[in-house]
Order: sequence, then structure tokens, then C-alpha cells
Amino acid sequence: MDTNKATPIILQTKQHFDILDGLRGVAALGVVTFHFMEWAYADYSKNFIGHGFLAVDFFFCLSGFVIGYAYDNRIAKMGVLEFFKSRIIRLHPLVVAGSVMGLLAFLLDPFGGHPELYSAGKIALAFVCSLLLIPLPVIADRGFNLFSFNAPSWSLFWEYIANIVYAFVLYRISRRYLLLFTLLSAIAICLVCYHSGNLMGGWSGPTFWDGSVRISYSFLAGLLVYRSKWIIKNKLGFIGLALLLVLALIMPFTKLNWFSEPLVVLLYFPLLIVLGAGATLTPGFKKICIFSGKISYPLYMTHYAVLWMFGNYYTSHKPGTMQLTLIIISGLILLVGAAYLVMIIYDIPVRKYFSDKRSKRLAEQKADGV
Repeated sequence: MDTNKATPIILQTKQHFDILDGLRGVAALGVVTFHFMEWAYADYSKNFIGHGFLAVDFFFCLSGFVIGYAYDNRIAKMGVLEFFKSRIIRLHPLVVAGSVMGLLAFLLDPFGGHPELYSAGKIALAFVCSLLLIPLPVIADRGFNLFSFNAPSWSLFWEYIANIVYAFVLYRISRRYLLLFTLLSAIAICLVCYHSGNLMGGWSGPTFWDGSVRISYSFLAGLLVYRSKWIIKNKLGFIGLALLLVLALIMPFTKLNWFSEPLVVLLYFPLLIVLGAGATLTPGFKKICIFSGKISYPLYMTHYAVLWMFGNYYTSHKPGTMQLTLIIISGLILLVGAAYLVMIIYDIPVRKYFSDKRSKRLAEQKADGV
């Protein structure tokens, strides 16, 4: 039986852009690699992937495109509440998983950390806030991240905010106003980057509002790309576009970041979305792109617990270059494997459980004429 046909119309999903899914996985690997390397090279100018953090802006831009594609023509029919349920079912199980893993890493880290410095009440409060995506940068041993037990959740917080604004405002407005808001956000990006020297902020208390600027422009730009139907047919394929994305992440980290980073975020990433949506995928890379897309979010949301342990190990043991290289390569492979297990054992079954219950409820309401 075609399961999509058995699903209520408002819940049916559209066909994916496989190459864009593949690029999401490349970006996730870029973020994880960057997080490893920033422990080893506090001077980002010596870090070969010193701009890996810009992958988050690519995520935001891709999210705007995908949300527009998936919901623009059906959110009015499904309603705001069902839209929010869709997003929570899709996103929140891994918010919970990442928080639990982060808490365990904080309490059981064999290489360091000082959980004994914090009261049980403070740890419990930080954990609950992490579960509920309530920013609470109070744990010094976690760098005063907005979400002490899963640092990457800062971007999910802003993703939720963007989804709320989309549901109440953005899906209703014309392309002219969308363009205006995008241009205003572009100005804000330039100002923030010039003031801070880079676009790295958003994850901590002092840089909290930088996150709002980063999500605002990139989400709006992705949505604008979709509504404007800016798709360029090309034969770059997955490999060609993956290389173009990687080039942005490995560009030199210099004193000119205030100029180069806005160029990448304002123009280059939207262009990659335009090219990715129009690229031809060779059959041999289809499975790779599908897997890459599926693993990207679990990898992003579960890797940071291990990164804190790695950081404490690196600080206390100071491994040599060869040993460090082997650790990082092995760590990347193991984290992808762990993310796959979390996805198969936990994320997919949990999402299926809630999706099935929801579909059943909607079908019963339809049968009852509600």
C-alpha cells in the first residue's frame, strides 16, 4: 500500500531535492570537523576549516527554502497548530536526545569537568531548560552556552522562532514585502559582522542577538529563492556542489572576515541553493545524498557531548599531531555511526509513533465530519 496515500492530505510530504539533502550532510560534517579543530587551534587563522561555523547559515538558508517548498501551499489548509505539531515531531525528539547525551557527558566525563561545582538544582534546571529550548547560559564548564548540555541547540532555538514567524506572518506576505525584509536583514548582517569582526555569534549569552540576525537573513533568503523560482539548471552534480560548499567553510580566517563572511552568507549560500535545486543528480550518488540528508540532523544534534570530552582530553593530554589526526578522523567516523544508531533506534520510531497517532486522530475527525 502507498503509505503517502493513506496519510491525511495535509500531512503528506513532497518529493525531496536529493542534492540539497546531500549538501545538508556535507554541512553537518563540516560543523563537526570545525568543532574538533577549534579545540586544537584556538587561533582560527591556523584552522584549515576556520569558517566551518558558517555551515549553520547554510542550514538556515536551506531551511527557508525547504519550509516554503513544503508548506507554502498547504499551511492555510492544515492550520497553524498542525504546522507546529509537524515541526515539533520532526525536530524535538533529537533536542531531547542531545540534551540527555550532553547531561551524561557532563556528569560522567572521564577526562575532566567539574560537575561537583554545581548544585543538583542548578544542573536539573539547566537540563530542563535544554529539553524545552529555554536559553539559560549559566554553566561555566560549558562555556556559558545558551543550552548547557547541547550547545548546537542554539540554532534550533532560532529555527523554532523562524517557524513561528513563518506560520503567523511570512506565509501570508507578498514577495515584495519578503524582499524588503530580506534586504533589511542583509543590512543587519553586515552591521553585526562589522561590529563583531565575524558572524560566529549566537550560541552564548553575550552574542544572543547575533543569532536572530543570522536566522533572519538566511531563512528569508531561502524562502525568497523558493518563491521567486530562482532555479538554475546545471550539471555540477552533487560532487561539484559539495566542493563549492566546502570551499566556503575552508576559506581563510582573516582580518577581512567582516567583508568576506557577509558575501558568503548574503550571496554565495543562496546561489548554492539555486544551483542545488537545479542540478542533475547522477543515479550513482542518489543513495549517498539520501543517507547524507537523513544523517545530517542526528549528527548535528548528538555530536557535541563527545566534543566536550574530546576537549577535556586534548587539554589534559596534549596529543601530538599524528595522534590528534587519528583521533579526529576516528571520532568523525564513530560520531556518524552513533548518529545513525540514534536515528534508527530512537528518532525514526519516536517520530513514527507520534505521526501515526496524529494521522489516526485526523482520520477519525474527518470520518466524524469535524
